[in-house]
Amino acid sequence: MAKEQMQVLNALDVAKTQWYHFTAIIIAGMGFFTDAYDLFCISLVTKLLGRIYYHVDGAEKPGTLPPNVSAAVNGVAFCGTLSGQLFFGWLGDKLGRKKVYGMTLMMMVICSIGSGLSFGHSPKSVMATLCFFRFWLGFGIGGDYPLSATIMSEYSNKKTRGAFIAAVFAMQGFGILAGGIFAIIISASFRDRFNAAPYEVDPVGSTVPQADYVWRIIVMVGALPAALTYYWRMKMPETARYTALVAKNQEQAAADMSKVLQVEIQAEPRKEEQEKAKYALFSKEFLSRHGLHLLGTTTTWFLLDIAFYSQNLFQKDIFSAVGWIPPAKTMNALEEVYRIARAQTLIALCSTVPGYWFTVAFIDKIGRFAIQLMGFFFMTVFMFALAIPYDHWTHKENRIGFVVMYSLTFFFANFGPNATTFVVPAEVFPARFRSTCHGISSASGKLGAIVGAFGFLYLAQNKDKSKADAGYPAGIGVKNALIVLGVVNILGFFFTFLVPEAKGKSLEEMSGENEEEEVPPELSEQQSSYSNRTVPYV
Repeated sequence: MAKEQMQVLNALDVAKTQWYHFTAIIIAGMGFFTDAYDLFCISLVTKLLGRIYYHVDGAEKPGTLPPNVSAAVNGVAFCGTLSGQLFFGWLGDKLGRKKVYGMTLMMMVICSIGSGLSFGHSPKSVMATLCFFRFWLGFGIGGDYPLSATIMSEYSNKKTRGAFIAAVFAMQGFGILAGGIFAIIISASFRDRFNAAPYEVDPVGSTVPQADYVWRIIVMVGALPAALTYYWRMKMPETARYTALVAKNQEQAAADMSKVLQVEIQAEPRKEEQEKAKYALFSKEFLSRHGLHLLGTTTTWFLLDIAFYSQNLFQKDIFSAVGWIPPAKTMNALEEVYRIARAQTLIALCSTVPGYWFTVAFIDKIGRFAIQLMGFFFMTVFMFALAIPYDHWTHKENRIGFVVMYSLTFFFANFGPNATTFVVPAEVFPARFRSTCHGISSASGKLGAIVGAFGFLYLAQNKDKSKADAGYPAGIGVKNALIVLGVVNILGFFFTFLVPEAKGKSLEEMSGENEEEEVPPELSEQQSSYSNRTVPYV
């Protein structure tokens, strides 16, 4: 028979939504705010970096980053994030969530500031410094994925847990908006103060020397929100589930949660016979209980991020292709930053941010599974709707229609798998592996982001080599790249069937921890098949 749940964990599960839930969302969400701010700002400043450091005298178009430099600047943060997710995910289960939580935030603050500094003036030294700090910035951000999700899931009650974890992730939306709005303000004020002719009129003068400050300011300001929440992060107590289930200190867990919930919670007496050997990560027992779940969370996140990050990174190229952003040579450097920032902020305001909050509103009503399936389904539909009549969308009169369809793809990524793939791994694994398994799932996602970001940087190039960006080989064109993304989304739809539904259940019920300790041999087989039920009901 399943063991009764500990009083302290039960108190958390049935707690009413209180002020501490909202402070936890803000404190945990600040890492994602910084993450989104940074990742999306870099796409704004890459064009400016090309103009400043890679100007070619006599060239018809402004300077752009060479493919290998562009790939390094964009990709090095992803590689750092992937490493951070695995390392801090594992460390969060070993040392406790709270101990590791401050480290990740401090890394973000130091490295955001470092990203805007550079040792030397040559293009090589500036790019090398930027890449070095962006790798370690990514490493810190990576640690925030498993830790924030785990902390929020362990603090939440049963009824609104999905919404709270999704709200932490939704802070990314505000990070994107903040990045866009700040870039608009900075580029507009510098543009008005230091006016310059377009590139085609004055190639050298179109990039004013002060433009070098613009990208540095934009990148460094990302440190502010993270620094502001450091004090509150340090004051958060360790989660009760870690203290009680992993550190085995029920008295401390009861004392911590009594303060947080402001109710009296009694610690239960320790029973000696309960201390039985538990299965290890990747043991046969783990694989029979959670193997398919882990396969489901890793593959869906991997496939989603291929589509999600490739869209984001060729967003500015899509805008140029449909004429939202005029040709680079008709603008000066700061005007170009302003135009790209404005277009991206508009997309974020209309589709990205609402999508996140739709998930927050509905995840505990219709469930994770339904939202993820629906998201993958509509992303597929809109990708094909963009790709198949692609030539139709490039005509000037159809521009708005294209942007609407493009926005809807984003909306259903966020009111869909982009949010749910973050929520589910924080709910279905036992407390002692929760942070590690979330780290593995999110690292698999970042691997997808690397494939999406780099694969599509090359894939989306024009089929005609002469029309491709400087230094790139001919690609398959935007149309075919979008078709490939549609296929990736179809795969995501099918892999979703491996992911269980956690709506309205306690974490211990989902992970099978209540049953783990006292399992009669004849029930163990039956139980493992129960906990491994892969087709959820909604």
